[in-house]
Amino acid sequence: MKNFMIFLVGAFCALSVSAQGVDSLANKPLTQAELEPSYSPEQAWSAANEAYIAGGFARAEELYERIVADDKHSLKLYFNLANACFKQNKLGKAILYYNRALLLSPGDEDVRHNLAIAESLTKDRIEAVPEFFLKSWLRSVRNTLSCRSWTIMSLAMLAAVLILGLLFVLAQRLALRKTGFYGMLLMALLFVVTTWFAASARGAMLDREAAVVMSSTASVKSSPDRSATDLFVLHEGTTLRVVETLDEWSEVVIADGKKGWIESAKIEQI
Repeated sequence: MKNFMIFLVGAFCALSVSAQGVDSLANKPLTQAELEPSYSPEQAWSAANEAYIAGGFARAEELYERIVADDKHSLKLYFNLANACFKQNKLGKAILYYNRALLLSPGDEDVRHNLAIAESLTKDRIEAVPEFFLKSWLRSVRNTLSCRSWTIMSLAMLAAVLILGLLFVLAQRLALRKTGFYGMLLMALLFVVTTWFAASARGAMLDREAAVVMSSTASVKSSPDRSATDLFVLHEGTTLRVVETLDEWSEVVIADGKKGWIESAKIEQI
């Protein structure tokens, strides 16, 4: 019985120490080593993941952003950074980084799911202008794969065209020549389609017009002037499209077609 009580006391102490360690990891500020320029992205990544698991979302966010500042980009980095921001109710930054993750992997279901949840918590409810169904369908097909994947498929189709073309030219049997000819036509068609999807995906990835409102409220005005008439007000997390910039102002269009001028400092381009 005495040994059993000693075991319980020891287990309780171990759990207490473990809980204190997790809590201290979650809340302690960045160490001097982590603030040094020599602190590598790999070290920052490990420390950020540990902080996130321990519930230190602010600390994790700071470390993930340090990696981004070092010009490192990946789906996991943006996804984890967006999750850390979402845990702190920073909807604007969460939606921004979820969208940046989608630029790298448009078909990722986890990112799309989390983005949908974040967008459902924004204040603005904007009815999008209906678009032609074929355009929506083509975009959904394009988003099933990344730009790189479409490019690889395009090159594979081109290689198939060349191989089947050689079969058509060199084969002696009529059946093989027919196979080469019709197969070459089919692969050529698929090459055109996959090349178009690759080009479209690249264009979407390089598009700098999409942006997210980062401030809690932002007035959209009739002209690039603080004294101009307020047309409507947007809130944090709302996505929009930038069509023109003028000094410290951006002309934007929202999903329902309304447009106006907003201070550039209150938005951030995806």
